[in-house]
Amino acid sequence: MIKIEQISNLRNQLGEGPLWDEQLQCLFWVDSLKGEILRLETNGRIDRYNMREMIGSLAIKDNNTAIIALRKGLHFFSFSNQSLKKICDLEKDQFDTRFNDGKTDRQGNFIVGTMCMKYRKNPRAALYRINRELKIEVIEKDVIVANGPCFSPDGTVFYFNDGRRRILAYDYDPKGALTNKRIFFDGRAYGTSSDGATVDADGNVWTALTGSQEIGCISPSGNLTTRISMPVKLPSSVIFGGPNLDELFVTSIKNSGNRVSSEYLAGSLFRIKNLGARGIAETRFKDSS
Repeated sequence: MIKIEQISNLRNQLGEGPLWDEQLQCLFWVDSLKGEILRLETNGRIDRYNMREMIGSLAIKDNNTAIIALRKGLHFFSFSNQSLKKICDLEKDQFDTRFNDGKTDRQGNFIVGTMCMKYRKNPRAALYRINRELKIEVIEKDVIVANGPCFSPDGTVFYFNDGRRRILAYDYDPKGALTNKRIFFDGRAYGTSSDGATVDADGNVWTALTGSQEIGCISPSGNLTTRISMPVKLPSSVIFGGPNLDELFVTSIKNSGNRVSSEYLAGSLFRIKNLGARGIAETRFKDSS
């Protein structure tokens, strides 16, 4: 039987970007509004690192560091001394965008997108790829909210939610353009919409269905095969973790910036067990340093 449990009494304002690091055997995630990185150890201890501005996502790299996407810029962050080293600023001329969701591809490049915070009729957010030489390129434009970047087990298919209640799929070349764009999953057909996502070892896409208070599993052919009701209205993102990569961690939202939930459990971190699925170890960000 599927088991959903709350992890600690901590409540995030805008929990997002969960990431399980296989080497450290711990979970990272962010509270975007508070500007915090959080780290859950196997003994249950939670460490918190305040960035003093909004944060979208992160990817772990070697030497106890991470690449992080703050409001307008990319930085390296050291967990050892809590120092920041700026890589670059992006979209400085666009007052209404900020960095949002991100994840590494199977080769260790960081894929990260921005989002329009209010003015979404003429979307100007985008999706970027940062390689090991720290070269930054735009790989998709006309984005409303960049959410749920994830990859098929072999890394040749890229999934991504552009903020239009759908998940798109592309053929993926880690050194080239995104090609063969198609709609993989249309949330409107199920009366819902997707947020953060991850892929299991069988190629199924697991996603937070924020429009219906659920976690969904979508087959590689695009069919919604499983719907799990959550105890909060706004689950936000998912990642497989645990010693066997068979536990699904779920972040949630109390204050999205547009709406505030009065639910007691809103903003909690959850763990789902007994799903009968296993994830894939995420690749660390690989740079030339």
